[in-house]
Amino acid sequence: MDDLVLAPGLYIVATPIGNLGDLSPRAAQILMKADVVAVEDSRVTAGLFRHLGTKGKMLPYHDHNADAVRPGLIARMTSEAVALVSDAGTPLISDPGFKLVRDARAAGHVVTTIPGPCAAIAALTLAGLPTDRFFFLGFLPAKQQARAEAIAEVAAIRATLVLYESGPRLAACLAALAEGLGDREAAVAREITKRFEECVTGTLGELAERYADAPPRGEIVVVVAPPGEAAPASEEEADIALREALTRLPPAKAAGEVAKRLGLDRKALYARAMLLKA
Repeated sequence: MDDLVLAPGLYIVATPIGNLGDLSPRAAQILMKADVVAVEDSRVTAGLFRHLGTKGKMLPYHDHNADAVRPGLIARMTSEAVALVSDAGTPLISDPGFKLVRDARAAGHVVTTIPGPCAAIAALTLAGLPTDRFFFLGFLPAKQQARAEAIAEVAAIRATLVLYESGPRLAACLAALAEGLGDREAAVAREITKRFEECVTGTLGELAERYADAPPRGEIVVVVAPPGEAAPASEEEADIALREALTRLPPAKAAGEVAKRLGLDRKALYARAMLLKA
C-alpha cells in the first residue's frame, strides 16, 4: 500500500453504509493515497479516516457549495488524484456528485469507480420482492401534493420501486404510497449492516399502520412490489383501438398492432377489424 501512486484524475469511492468492515481494501488504498478527498460532511468521513488510522485530506463538497468548489477540483485533477465519497454508500446515488463526474470527463480527466456498498441495492436483496426490474426514486417530495404527483408518475411502471425515507416521514410516505399504488406488498429496511438491522415486510397499509405511532430511527429504504397483472382490455377498448388503427393501416396490420399493444388475440382482432372495415 505504501508504494501505491495514484494517477491524476477522479476516483469515485463507495464507503460503508454502517459496518466499517465493508470498506474494501482497494477503497481504503484510494482514500489514503488520494491528494484530496471531496466529502459530503467532513465530520462523518473523519470517522472513516480514524478507522483507517489517518486524518485524510478532506474538502467539503455538497449541495450548498458544489458549484463554487467544483471548478477547483476539476483543475486539481490535472496533476492530482481527487477522490469523491458520500457520507455513506455509493456516491452519486441521491447526492450532487454527477456534475463533478460530467465536468471531469468534459475536461479530459480519467474517471475511475471503486464500487461497494449501496443502501438501495442492499435493501432490494433483503426485501424478497422481484429483482429482475427495479426503479430507484431517491427521496419523494416532502409536500403532500408533490409527493402524490410523484407517486402517480410511477404507478404504472412494471418494476419494483426502491426509495429512501426518513423516520419521521415514514408513516406518511407509506400511507401515500398505499393510496397512490394500491395496497401492494412492500418492505421497510433500516440500519442495514448495523447492529440493529431489520427488514419488516407486509402490505403498504399494514406498514403505514405499524409505523404511524412509532417512527423508527436510522437510515431507511422502502421497497415496493410491482403492480399486479393488468386486467385484459374490454371489447369496447379493443374496438376503439382498432378503429383508430384502421385509419392508418390495412386490417391485418391494424390487428397486429392492437394485439401487441393490448395483449389480445391477433386472429380475433383481425376478424373484428374486417367487420369494422365493412
